[in-house]
Amino acid sequence: MAPPLVLLQDIHLRFGATPLLDGAELSVSAGERVCLVGRNGSGKSTLLKVAAGLMQPDSGTRFFQPGTTVRYLPQEPDFSGHATTLSYVEAGLGPGDETYRAQYLLEELGLTGHEDPAHLSGGEARRAALARVIAPEPDVLLLDEPTNHLDLPVIEWLESELKGLRSAIVLISHDRRFLETLSRVTVWLDRGTTRRLEQGFSAFEAWRDEVLEQEETERHKLDRKIVAELDWLRYGVTARRKRNVRRLGLLHSMRQDRREERRAQGNVKLTVSEAETSGKLVIEAKNISKRYGERTVVRDFSARILRGDRIGVIGPNGAGKTTLIKLLTGEIAPDSGTVKLGTNLEIASLDQKRAALDPTTTLKDALTGGGSDQVMVGGQPKHVIGYLKDFLFTPDQANAPLAVLSGGERGRLMLARALALPSNMLVLDEPTNDLDLETLDLLQEMVTDYPGTVILVSHDRDFLDRTVSSVIVAEGDGVFREYAGGYSDMLSQRGRGVEARDRSAPAARGKATPATPGGAPARGAADPQKDRRKLSFHDQHALKTLPKTMDGLRAKVEKLAAQLADPQLYARDPAGFQKTSAALTEAQGALDAAEEEWLRLEILREELEG
Repeated sequence: MAPPLVLLQDIHLRFGATPLLDGAELSVSAGERVCLVGRNGSGKSTLLKVAAGLMQPDSGTRFFQPGTTVRYLPQEPDFSGHATTLSYVEAGLGPGDETYRAQYLLEELGLTGHEDPAHLSGGEARRAALARVIAPEPDVLLLDEPTNHLDLPVIEWLESELKGLRSAIVLISHDRRFLETLSRVTVWLDRGTTRRLEQGFSAFEAWRDEVLEQEETERHKLDRKIVAELDWLRYGVTARRKRNVRRLGLLHSMRQDRREERRAQGNVKLTVSEAETSGKLVIEAKNISKRYGERTVVRDFSARILRGDRIGVIGPNGAGKTTLIKLLTGEIAPDSGTVKLGTNLEIASLDQKRAALDPTTTLKDALTGGGSDQVMVGGQPKHVIGYLKDFLFTPDQANAPLAVLSGGERGRLMLARALALPSNMLVLDEPTNDLDLETLDLLQEMVTDYPGTVILVSHDRDFLDRTVSSVIVAEGDGVFREYAGGYSDMLSQRGRGVEARDRSAPAARGKATPATPGGAPARGAADPQKDRRKLSFHDQHALKTLPKTMDGLRAKVEKLAAQLADPQLYARDPAGFQKTSAALTEAQGALDAAEEEWLRLEILREELEG
């Protein structure tokens, strides 16, 4: 076996009373493809930061072969000090690296290199960060959730690009297909320690189940031995006092080991509240279309969805998937065509952006609506603390504001809310975001066993293959087409995967079609904006100053959320808690309004310049 380029040994790190890392180890040799897996909160990102040298452990050793180059992809990249995405990517190059790769990778990822990092969306920021770490072709790549915020075309491009690199890779991801494609070694971080499997992720779950089953067997043996020793202590012969004292000491030692044993974290218990059975015909759409400005988002789409169907909607970001679902469920009306909803339809929805949650609301109130300790599940009242435990929340978190939740916790809470509502139709927009693999397994079982109808949007190919009976694919230019089966079945029928949207400049898009999203109107079209070649002075000033205003509002929101994160604030100062909550709501509203105004002005600027 080749000597390791990176070696972590006996890493210990404690946050609070419970150790996060308790003797964890990681070894990466040249060219190895390692996936690092574990439950949400198990310390995977922390261990990767230790490997990257960004965090110091309490104890343990970190060794790098001299001359080894390492690049680390964080979940939230820092663009400070860079005026463009190209300068940000080029700053990651080392001496002797090919500078052309920075521009090449940005273009492959749908960016020009001229973007202002302060105005990037989540997906654009992730693509720029990927270009920065891949461009130098380092000896070791440490990637923390590289597929977050990426759509299917970019995920599949990234798979192909990483396959062709000579770099060793350590990968954290919740995308099963991505892990199976790239990994050759699996490191399982569980209860602070690591176990290594010299096989890829496809073999991991069976191996993990064997390990946990063996642990349970050993635990039962220890319990039986403790019972036997207690029986001896109460009724055994008291002669040979010296030997008996030693045996008593062994019993105390076994009981101490049993108390201190860190057991595997329990599983989420997903149960769904069922409403009355819907009619056999759930949704019938005939030739529906929807336009926003010059762009046709949905064009002449027809479908019949029957009770029990499981429909996956897939396509690149910005293709109109969420708009299509809103049309099908009657949330918005089509510009043309008709949508007929079936009888007795009760819809429960999971919002992709988790936007339905007020950050000042407590977990308990988010589930009960406030003023009650009960939540209705399956038509039966259940105490909210017990329901929170089903989703791996502790009783101490019940009165904590939602602002302090992690992404995974926020995802579990949204699931808890959606599944508690009586329904015979589930609409799930990116339900797999931020969920760990075990929770994904249970969500998959719940979707499969759900007696009603399911419509879901997802970029997770494995989840689609396991759950849906047909997929609706965005073909481009507002056209959607349905294919029988899951994602893999669609590939065999269609002959190709999901293509990226055309990300060319607005001017180029304007040449391709007389009416394009974000582009100028066609020549000769009657448009009052045509003769207006630049923004007014007021709009220009607003476009320049709004980014700074938004930065200030974001800082204010973060500061207020941090104050509300204090679990003792309400008990100490109820009036102060209410005042801070109101200020946070006001600041968040002002930030949303500023972002919408900046987006409106930016679109107008592109139209005029295009």
